Amino acid sequence: MKIIKRQITNELKSLSEQYPVVVITGPRQSGKTTLAKMCFPKLEYISLEDPDTRDAVLTDPRAFLKNITNGAIIDEIQNTPNILSYLQGAVDNKEIKGKIILTGSSQFELMKNVSQSLAGRAAILKLLPFSIAELKTFKSESVPELILKGFYPRIYSQKQEPFRAYRNYFETYIQRDVRQFINLKDASLFRKFVKLCAGRIGQIFVASSIANDVGVSVTTVSSWISILEASFIIFMLEPYYENFGKRLIKSPKLYFYDTGLASYLLGIERLEQLSRDPLRGGLFENLAIIELLKKRFNAGLDHNLFFYRDSNGNEVDVLYKKADAFKAFEIKSAETYSVDFNKGIDVVQKVLKNRLEKSYVVYAGKAEKELKNIKLINVKNISHCV
Repeated sequence: MKIIKRQITNELKSLSEQYPVVVITGPRQSGKTTLAKMCFPKLEYISLEDPDTRDAVLTDPRAFLKNITNGAIIDEIQNTPNILSYLQGAVDNKEIKGKIILTGSSQFELMKNVSQSLAGRAAILKLLPFSIAELKTFKSESVPELILKGFYPRIYSQKQEPFRAYRNYFETYIQRDVRQFINLKDASLFRKFVKLCAGRIGQIFVASSIANDVGVSVTTVSSWISILEASFIIFMLEPYYENFGKRLIKSPKLYFYDTGLASYLLGIERLEQLSRDPLRGGLFENLAIIELLKKRFNAGLDHNLFFYRDSNGNEVDVLYKKADAFKAFEIKSAETYSVDFNKGIDVVQKVLKNRLEKSYVVYAGKAEKELKNIKLINVKNISHCV
């Protein structure tokens, strides 16, 4: 496979010159290790997946760190979170002269320990699977193919069949990640829960509704949602609300970090199924929103993405906030533009007034042009807008 330069590369190299430690987090198999090795080929590579190495760290972390004199890439750091406290001392005392690049795939545990032990000493980057722009350098895929195949590097580098690949990914995720956080007595209930989440893509998340469908408590659902978020399976898009003089929705909407995994959970194996699946529009919307997310994360920034919905049902899929200004995105899976797509944008323009810099209708059609008060763009180019 052609080597794909990740868009986050420049930001990673820049931060490594400013901070003694850089942490690369993100979902399993998103390319964190490959990225670190490509950017820092001369650094020693240490994997904490190796049981002997892990035991050495747990037994005598100070001795382990003393052997790292010229920096290192330390992979899967969440396996030995206790090392971070000792790393703080090594960094402060300048015992390690080179760069320290840490990678980990458990956002909850990793970020908690980094914030406690390495505050002010570590920069944090989130690496998601390939973006559409990154994949373009390798192969041009149709939008339905992108939705079905998703963006995990191994799908492309090893030419894996997506449905089987995501089945293995999901089963491994349950066995390795989920069981680290909770005593999962009945894995079938958790599988049912995640699949029901996939069926709610793009919808307002209501914990009580999904709890009833799964047959567990609301407390359990809240706990499981936190696990899915921490391990980069789902992403909650929060609503934007101010005192606009009207009631606004204050619950988040649910999306997946990868549409290939979501397609697997929905039982979609082939493109023909996708074309007639009732959730095709939700998956298309998911694809567009995650592209915006990747663009921001690859620049080392918070996503600053929200949605707007009022009590009258007026809605815009995405509001992107920068300082006190906004951009609005309405996302439609259709290939043909309709003026009906502007309804939500028209409402938001009245609410935000001169604070709304630009409005876009994002769709599957090829024509891109400026209309009266919006710009029409193809979904593959959405990342150029933020």
